[in-house]
Amino acid sequence: MKYIIIGAVAGGASTAARLRRLDEKAEIILFEKGEYISYANCGLPYYIGDVIKNRKSLLIQTASSFNQRFNIDVRTMTEVISINPTSKTVTVTNQNTGKEYEESYDKLVLSPGAEPIRPPLSGITLEGIFTLRNVSDTDYIKAFVQQTEVKKAVIIGAGFIGLEMAENLQDLGMDVSVIEMGNQVLAPMDYPMAAIIQQHIRSKGVNLLLNSAVTGFDKAGAKLKVLLKSGEALDADIVLLSIGVKPDTKLAVKAGLKLGAAKGIWVNEFLQTSDPDIYAVGDAIEFTNPITKQSMNTYLAGPANKQGRLCADNIVLGNKQKYSGSINTAIVKVFDMTAATAGTASKHLTSAGIKHIVSTTHSGSHAGYYPGAKQMSIQIAFSPDDGRILGAQIAGYDGVDKRIDILSSAIKRNSTIYELTEFEHAYAPPYSSAKDPVNMAAFAAENILQGRLDLFYWNQFDNISGNDILVDVRSKEEVEKGFIPNSINIPIDSLRERINELDKNKNIYIYCQAGLRGYLAQRILNQNGFAKVLNLSGGYQLWEIIHKEINLAKSFELKKI
Repeated sequence: MKYIIIGAVAGGASTAARLRRLDEKAEIILFEKGEYISYANCGLPYYIGDVIKNRKSLLIQTASSFNQRFNIDVRTMTEVISINPTSKTVTVTNQNTGKEYEESYDKLVLSPGAEPIRPPLSGITLEGIFTLRNVSDTDYIKAFVQQTEVKKAVIIGAGFIGLEMAENLQDLGMDVSVIEMGNQVLAPMDYPMAAIIQQHIRSKGVNLLLNSAVTGFDKAGAKLKVLLKSGEALDADIVLLSIGVKPDTKLAVKAGLKLGAAKGIWVNEFLQTSDPDIYAVGDAIEFTNPITKQSMNTYLAGPANKQGRLCADNIVLGNKQKYSGSINTAIVKVFDMTAATAGTASKHLTSAGIKHIVSTTHSGSHAGYYPGAKQMSIQIAFSPDDGRILGAQIAGYDGVDKRIDILSSAIKRNSTIYELTEFEHAYAPPYSSAKDPVNMAAFAAENILQGRLDLFYWNQFDNISGNDILVDVRSKEEVEKGFIPNSINIPIDSLRERINELDKNKNIYIYCQAGLRGYLAQRILNQNGFAKVLNLSGGYQLWEIIHKEINLAKSFELKKI
């Protein structure tokens, strides 16, 4: 058998290695139009920022080492320019010599990846404007930073790569601005969780401009000018485009292969394209989201590697292994904080018409009495019918990674809130509390499902009428530092003796700092004849952060008028 793989890195290289492990006698050719076949994409920002010192550590395998270990014919700097499914051949160009030739195949794997989005803005080709997608891009940026006096950096796009680059460029001593067209950073997250990260970014001195569109670029001497729709212009020595990527489907389209609704290469459950002898993996494909059942792409290394392994199994052993899709589990370091997500955000569940409940809890990363505990905020979305977990998001410091992995595993298994209440974790004071933050999130959700906790949210204050009562159950000292307008203060420890101050015929809206004391107050009132009592999800802590961000957005809009 003769296998050809087009495109290396995560999906293609893992497919090639697995094919060899399954079939020692096969002829395997791996074509890569770039110079490198296997490198750590996710490490590129940290090499630019000098966190990773040695460039070689980014290169997982070279063409020669891959060939030596796996006996695979690796041809770098070689671009496949067309596929002929009828004759089962590919036309190839050697980019070093210009020589064009054909190769036949029995089975073909497409792994062309994704390409950065470069909108047709005026001046976008000016020197000093970069995208970051591969090792070559990294080398260009690194050389530019080292050889040029770079003081001001502008990053366009506040996604994962954009925020990683903001941190790394600031660590190099640059004055950093981040411009985002949307109203929040990290689009896969919901606004409340993104707001927590935004406040942290601003606290680090980054100029974060949301709801801002770039209209073009200009040059004034050695300085770049980033032109905004508002009429403003930002000076920059370097600009990084981090607007996003799109599936590279040029070869697939040219070969007549089917694309899907998400404009990626369509594959079936066995990762087989519309041509039975051509498979596809990685960033270029689309598949059905396990939660929303809608077509989606994912641009993550983990799914691409797993797809490569599964694809090779199906090619060699027959179509037996089904790909169940990805729930887009992702994590990013943002200065001192960590943001993580798994499953589907509430806003996307709403768009898909999927009923769900959202709950936000705040917990310590480990036991509060052990030094160094830091708070993390966990938001979960779950089904009101059966408690199935549909999405999870975390913003925090220590221990975010292990919590999102736990929640991701539960989402992937179609698990429920009830299972998470019994989740058994390894507990010692330096690592967790007896009730882990994951347990606490599940306890709150279980209380909601069983009717013991009724919530209202940060964006529902307009629902509170003049006839309703808003009660702050925090201490007097806490209230003096800030409170929600039109609320009355009855501390939780005084509630039972002051309960007659509240009218049982009115709706009672309660809040505390994080949500727990509000829940306790709700239970007291419910069991004393108060029928309609609601507790603010996420508490005053989350409300304050969100409203700071909302007020910043309003002041920014007023500046533009």
